Amino acid sequence: MTDFNTYRFGFVGLGLIGGSIARAIRKAFPKAVIIAFNPSADSLREAIADGVVNSGRSSDEVPVGHPFAGQDFADCDIIFLCAPVQKNAENLKELKPYLTEHAIVTDIGSTKRDIHAHVRELSLSSYFIGGHPMTGSERTRYRNSKASLLENAYYILTPEPEAGDERTQVMTELVKSLRALPIVVPCEKHDYTVAAISHVPHVISAALVNLVQDSDSEDHLMKLLAAGGFKDITRISSSSPVMWEQICLTNGDNIVSLLDDYIASLTDIRDRIREKEGDPIFTFFDRARNYREGFNETGRGSIQPLYTIRVDIADRPASLAEVVTLLAVNAISIKNVGITHNREYAEGVLQVEFYMDKDREKAIEILTLRGFHVYH
Repeated sequence: MTDFNTYRFGFVGLGLIGGSIARAIRKAFPKAVIIAFNPSADSLREAIADGVVNSGRSSDEVPVGHPFAGQDFADCDIIFLCAPVQKNAENLKELKPYLTEHAIVTDIGSTKRDIHAHVRELSLSSYFIGGHPMTGSERTRYRNSKASLLENAYYILTPEPEAGDERTQVMTELVKSLRALPIVVPCEKHDYTVAAISHVPHVISAALVNLVQDSDSEDHLMKLLAAGGFKDITRISSSSPVMWEQICLTNGDNIVSLLDDYIASLTDIRDRIREKEGDPIFTFFDRARNYREGFNETGRGSIQPLYTIRVDIADRPASLAEVVTLLAVNAISIKNVGITHNREYAEGVLQVEFYMDKDREKAIEILTLRGFHVYH
């Protein structure tokens, strides 16, 4: 087993994901050395004050003409590139002269072929193992990072063949030690897979929201009633448009190919509905239901899970306060709470969302014991 307490880790970028990985390393390996570069001095100071990072520099301390001080990372065993996807190529060039023979370079981008192409152009294949921790939050920046963000999340590793089995094994061990679930695949397979399960769904979600917006009446009735099922299947449209622009530009061919297949499927079911062909319509929904019910509900994938419950409460002012107070006195953090007016596809009038599944489970136990009817 690798002793990561003796390792020196480097982070180029210390936002939500980079910060969460750094926190998880510090928690698992308190003696490890962690250095960082981050454009914002405030986030870097926070990380040092937290004891997560040992030392680092921000943009105002970097030599003129350089994206960061590459020499700061000269003795690092593992370096995480945590900048936006299209910035990491520039960062690779800065790192190249300072990499030691045993170093591992990895990234956290949600598309992989683009960064692998830059790695090959720079003759850095023997160092590089791509990484994609399939986790996140609608919140950004280091201050919202937490070690638990990685727990039970799939962490895809896409090693360059020249990196070898030893480096791949080291990264696999590290990911496991951070309580994430490593999966090793070629970068091409990664990009096609996430295009299907994440990128295309985000495009479709945005298209559905825009469809409703463009079709709505002047009194905004569609917007008023857009709760329940519609709100759930389109919640991912709240993601960063800047990030999704970069994803579409770096994985466009896979997205276009799968969108073509999706459009063909929509065209087919549209024709079946128009012709009132009952059996094919039934099969369309039945196949989807059967496949969906076989999904693994324990590991976190590219589209983040909702840790929610719905609760039946009486129509009186004290009911909402009673639920919230019960959870608060039991130290359960609530992410969001709201009244569901459209319950066509959802049971329970009160919806409560949590940050962690363990909070959700504890809330179910407490509210059930107090006589509330909880749906989950």
